[in-house]
Amino acid sequence: MTTDFQKDSLVFAQKCFDDVRAMSKDTTGVSRQGYSPVETKVLEYFKKIGVELNLEISTDKAGNVWMTVPGKNRELPALVSGSHADSVPQGGNYDGLAGIVAALTVARWMRETGYQPERDYTVLMMRMEESSWFGKCYVGSLGMTGQLTEKDLALKHRSNGKTLAETIKECGFNPEDLTTGEPVVDLAKMAAFIELHIEQGPTLDSSEEYRVGIVTGIRGNLRHKTIRCIGQTAHSGAVDKQFRHDAVLAFAELAYRMDCLWDEWLKAGHDLVFTIGVVHTAPTSAIAIVPGEVTFCSDIRSLSQETLDGFHALFEEEARKIGEKRGVKFEFDGMIKSQPLAIHKELSEHLAKSATEAGLKVKKLPSGAGHDTVIFGNLGIPAAMIFVANQKGSHNPNEAMEITDFIQGAEALWHAVKAFPVGGIR
Repeated sequence: MTTDFQKDSLVFAQKCFDDVRAMSKDTTGVSRQGYSPVETKVLEYFKKIGVELNLEISTDKAGNVWMTVPGKNRELPALVSGSHADSVPQGGNYDGLAGIVAALTVARWMRETGYQPERDYTVLMMRMEESSWFGKCYVGSLGMTGQLTEKDLALKHRSNGKTLAETIKECGFNPEDLTTGEPVVDLAKMAAFIELHIEQGPTLDSSEEYRVGIVTGIRGNLRHKTIRCIGQTAHSGAVDKQFRHDAVLAFAELAYRMDCLWDEWLKAGHDLVFTIGVVHTAPTSAIAIVPGEVTFCSDIRSLSQETLDGFHALFEEEARKIGEKRGVKFEFDGMIKSQPLAIHKELSEHLAKSATEAGLKVKKLPSGAGHDTVIFGNLGIPAAMIFVANQKGSHNPNEAMEITDFIQGAEALWHAVKAFPVGGIR
């Protein structure tokens, strides 16, 4: 059944997606680096819409943009919804952007119908959630909540060598404001945070019945950008096997061993995913050389911090054993951590209940990817997520979210906002 909300909002939402795609189009897909002129252009585009809707607009010291529909009782903390404006390099158009457009679509519907919420309703557009450019995720929300560090700001861009601090400064903000340990906004004024996002896996898209999901938990992760396996370079024809310290074979054995252990942990009931995403031999590698060095990255994810820590410890122990066996050494760089989040149960149930009562079918499922929601939830702010089906995966240029699926998700958000309890959710 197509509702008035869906009929009235579809063209608006589609135009937002098309306009932003055009302004951030790359040779393949879209590229919206956090704290870049392109990301700023996207935010200015939405701020212009906010002005047209007569929203109250402000920008915090981390560069995040807040656009508010004033409520009847302005003493109450605001209900906040939104997501991030950036993308991965040459990625899809909907990762992050869907959450901004959904939140703004709800604000527009309020204005179109003359609806005034009981409390302020705020659209939040955040900077730099993706880690692809600097190796640090959630920069906008961490900066806002006072959780960035000097070490974070010293991270360098993947290609141009600029530090994160330099990049933020070039964008017009003072990076020193973001490492004081204190939030740059009053977090007590947030009653709850709801983030709509495309599902970045196939669960919803494989279902004919469910196109909208309610997230039950968000996996945390432990990552290493660079792990080095250091062996000994040698002549491939002159050195027999017993004298070799082959870095490639040592790496391959470690990768296979971890894959086997992953199976064992899954059979034992652990929620766990393990990925080695990038592998390189040394620049001097050649067909006639026994490889003396391999570098690779790792990504461990789970809904359980105990599982994360346990599997990582096992990873290091297996690397040590294989290193001793093959006469090589594995060197791990600094770990990048993101805590898992148990989604706020009462808020999640509110999302499911309000959507179901509005005639929308929703499926409960976990999130394998991290989101800004984690930052708010781990600070004690009620936080939850809505997923919409998305075709052809994510973090690639082929994201193919159907606008009809999106509009159902946006309507689920609208009903959750409309039915949000006057007394809030604890």
